[in-house]
Amino acid sequence: MSLSNPEYSQSKQLPPVDIENVHGHGRGGLATLALAAIGVVFGDIGTSPLYALKACFDPTNGIALNHDSIFGVISMVFWAFVFVVSLKYVLFVMRANNHGEGGILALMALAVRTTKLGTKRAMILTVVGVLGACLFYGDAVITPAISVLSALEGMQVISEGLTPYILPLTILILIVLFIFEKKGTAIVGGFFGPIMVLWFAVIGLMGIYQIVNAPEILAALNPFYAFNFMIHDSAIAFAVTGSIFLVLTGAEALYADMGHFGIKPVQFSWFFLVMPCLLLNYFGQGAMFITNPESISNPFFLMIPESFSLFLVILSTVATVIASQACISGAYSMTSQAILLGFLPRMRVLFTSEREIGQIYVPFINWVLCLIVVMVVLAFKKSDNLAAAYGIAVSTTMLMTTFLAAVVMKGVWKWNPYLVTLVIGVFMLVDLGFFASNLAKILEGGWFPLVIGAICFLLMMTWFQGRQLLRKRAVDNGIQIEDFLHSLMQHPPARVEGTAIFLTAHIDYVPAALLHNLKHNKVLHERVIFLKVSVWDVPRVSDEKRIALKDLGDSMFLVRAVYGFKETPDIGHILRLLNTNHNINCVVEESSFFLARDSVVAHEIPQMSMWREHLFISMMQNASRAADFFKVDPGRVIELGTMVEL
Repeated sequence: MSLSNPEYSQSKQLPPVDIENVHGHGRGGLATLALAAIGVVFGDIGTSPLYALKACFDPTNGIALNHDSIFGVISMVFWAFVFVVSLKYVLFVMRANNHGEGGILALMALAVRTTKLGTKRAMILTVVGVLGACLFYGDAVITPAISVLSALEGMQVISEGLTPYILPLTILILIVLFIFEKKGTAIVGGFFGPIMVLWFAVIGLMGIYQIVNAPEILAALNPFYAFNFMIHDSAIAFAVTGSIFLVLTGAEALYADMGHFGIKPVQFSWFFLVMPCLLLNYFGQGAMFITNPESISNPFFLMIPESFSLFLVILSTVATVIASQACISGAYSMTSQAILLGFLPRMRVLFTSEREIGQIYVPFINWVLCLIVVMVVLAFKKSDNLAAAYGIAVSTTMLMTTFLAAVVMKGVWKWNPYLVTLVIGVFMLVDLGFFASNLAKILEGGWFPLVIGAICFLLMMTWFQGRQLLRKRAVDNGIQIEDFLHSLMQHPPARVEGTAIFLTAHIDYVPAALLHNLKHNKVLHERVIFLKVSVWDVPRVSDEKRIALKDLGDSMFLVRAVYGFKETPDIGHILRLLNTNHNINCVVEESSFFLARDSVVAHEIPQMSMWREHLFISMMQNASRAADFFKVDPGRVIELGTMVEL
């Protein structure tokens, strides 16, 4: 399976499949969906007050804690919220959705639809989208580590004697979190929304509590203070900009998770609760710096009287666990989409809810993330150190998003090129500013998420290109299926009872498993189905439009089952659709599934270096069996090996 554009991937053998009718989002009232969105979508950006301003005024930035710097930084935070989150993501980029689904892979699929597959332009768009997706994994590692660690560092406010327990408790909480991931969020999901509403209400009230003592901080709403700071202290402002970016690190998640709830609930939650409470807290911290400069040591937890510190540490820890859980679940979803789009080999994917298809668990990703997150906590030890590593991956992903959005504006929305240049130029200018400032943090730890992203990119592109080469080799050496069957039925082999289902990646060519079955068993079942499962660049396809079928005669059928990249193919479901919608009597219990298991041999070719060929072969050997991925009863599977030279 791989990413397919329906406009360019229709088989000559089959009628086109109409995919315009896609499943919509689950229905519900705006308030209900907004509450759910608050619990899932805003965890990352919502817990940034724990460490963002503390990182901004880190002495290593060379920033002095004075009137100009306080007002300048707070003003920059406010206008960053306005331009990057509110204008770019919430009001603009969310419109660039793929049938309601967001995220950089969905945006990539939408952008690729504007060009012909296989062209250089399509490959560039694919590389940009995959690079952005890979950098998300770096974010998925840093977010749990910095969030939980910064929350537990509030224990220092309660008592300095608790400091030695921060690191062990952080690791314990994170390990427990990863252990319980397999249980899914179906049970506790209903509590996420109310808890995060409480969190935002508390941090908003904390901000008001401090603003009352220094209401002059509200003057920072004036962009003059931001411009003045950037002009008169440009070197320091540039260094601090990388830390200011920490307040925006969850913005990409708003776009990625919008498919779960729809655009309006996310917009409603952002403008009427999340953004006001976050800004109140940031302005409150700024007000506290004016009245109590010593609070810079741990500004978030020093905003309230000491008697409330324990409550705030507990609430912060719960909020950061929720934020981490959402980020980890996002890594599962990203992995599932990458598998279906042909960028990763098949992996074991478990569904943790019978009602919500989006709630999945990928064991391999879970434990790899767990190991890396624990190593990160042990290596960096403090949230201050992790803050230096945070931001570069997200700022790069934001650049990729802006680039792909420009393609969608021009190619899908058909906007005037001058308008596209104006809008994208403004967003790109802001994105490049944050990206450039974060580059300065590479040596301080920013290299780490980039290394993770680079490894993921290498694996994804190696798998994608390797599969492309295998498909090309199969097509070059393939036999046209209709010509072959016509010749075969001139002198037909013996027919035996039952249904034979041959899973094939190439609908126009004879499956290798059929050739081997005829060669070794010299029989043909009374009913034969050649089944191709396609994943197209839409999130979902309705059951009424899922199947395309062609009767080849002699009880042999050519079938294509189309799925969206947010769905999981199910062979049993496909057979039920064939029975009910096409009157083909193929009972799973009476069917045999024939699969070709390729044994690939590396061979020196100009398209791929030898070491990447060996990497691809290793990934193939460790991929989950197709029968397991497609939910086929192992007792009904017949695998026939083939030797393929890459």
